[in-house]
Amino acid sequence: MTGSSRPPLSRRTLLGTGLGVAVLAATGTGTAQAVQGTSAGSATRRARAFLAAAMDAYLDHGTIRLTQSYTDQAGLFSTAFTYDNALAVLAHLASPAGESRAVALGDALLYAQSHDPVYDDGRLRQAYNVGPYTFYDGSPQPDGFVKADGTANVGTQFGFTGTAVGDMAWAGIALSALAERTGERRFLTGAVRIGEWIERVGRTDEPLGGYKFGVDGADRRLPFTSTEHNTDLVGLFGRLARLTGDKVWRERRARASAFVQKMWEPSGGFFYTGSNDGVTINKAPIPEDTQTWTHLALASPAHARSLDWAATQLAVLDTADRPNSTVPSGQSYEGVTFSSASLLANEGAPIAEGQPRPDRNGVWFEGTAHLALALRHRGHTGDEKHARRLLGSIERAQDLLGDGQTVGGTALPARSGIVSASSPLDTGFGFGYYPYRHTGATAWYLLATARANPLRG
Repeated sequence: MTGSSRPPLSRRTLLGTGLGVAVLAATGTGTAQAVQGTSAGSATRRARAFLAAAMDAYLDHGTIRLTQSYTDQAGLFSTAFTYDNALAVLAHLASPAGESRAVALGDALLYAQSHDPVYDDGRLRQAYNVGPYTFYDGSPQPDGFVKADGTANVGTQFGFTGTAVGDMAWAGIALSALAERTGERRFLTGAVRIGEWIERVGRTDEPLGGYKFGVDGADRRLPFTSTEHNTDLVGLFGRLARLTGDKVWRERRARASAFVQKMWEPSGGFFYTGSNDGVTINKAPIPEDTQTWTHLALASPAHARSLDWAATQLAVLDTADRPNSTVPSGQSYEGVTFSSASLLANEGAPIAEGQPRPDRNGVWFEGTAHLALALRHRGHTGDEKHARRLLGSIERAQDLLGDGQTVGGTALPARSGIVSASSPLDTGFGFGYYPYRHTGATAWYLLATARANPLRG
């Protein structure tokens, strides 16, 4: 192995001044019976109903709002991750009659950008609070997304106060997609501000090049360089080049793309996760999204084998007889897991303090949707059949897993929303995924069913 054994931080890792560890409740799954003959159209309508319910959970606290990321049972209260909301924008744009919701979420991202309590430099934070709750220590949090003083309600309780390049890139992709759809200048202006912040803070002249990870909650620059982040930037900078006509974005896209291609392992046909120091490549763990997103962003025949690597080397089948599986008896789910480390997780120990033990065969449904979309985009023999099988697994999960969960204390529409994982899974990057209905997983499912490639530049 080259470089440090410690993996670079994932975009999903907490970026606060402390560890910011979220306390996640014990997992549970529903036991409702699947409705025979459920159509894909019905499944997508229910997925859109979940996104609407998660967006509208706190309307009595203002119409400027973001979408709660996870159901209440996840223990993250009204947290709305920037990444998840960017995906929700894109999913609404890919859905019939979804433009008005996409515009409302885009305007909320712009509000957060222009009403940060500390900074006025184009950044967004990792997450925001979008409704009132009482924290674990008993302290009341009475505000919605817009606080009484007019500032955006940054997710300080869990330390979600940093800014990752990947989160920013996805927000920029969402805003640029809105600009293209609506012709409204404010969305492109916001996306350009995001791109310029990334250029100022992230650009590095280290040997491997590319763009660094971002900053923590104390505004300290982080030393890692992520394949995933730079892949996101290929998508964002490509869009900005096309929409603005400014050739500087083409140069920036080429810089991000060059880093990504340096992470390619030709002998295995996959992409490494990145670098801890900008000099040496970190060769483990190997995540799923660096295999599928790279194809969506680069559309490179020379690297298309990465999809086969993800489809085979990260393939899992979760059944009730698996150690630590929370899948009900008689059910099974296929798909992919988060990373190579997920397959080696210690099933005898909790993922983290206060959390359950992992199931090595837990299906990561967000990643499974990534793969389904990328296979559809590639279009090799058998890809469409494989993608449909994966989407069918996700649709069964929507029918059967996560029953009885709520958002803002309100019951969700029946069988709506995709859980992030079939059973607790350890990502290998210091956090886990659990069977809670999730905005991000649901949005990716909708993108995959619509064949909508969000990383197209």
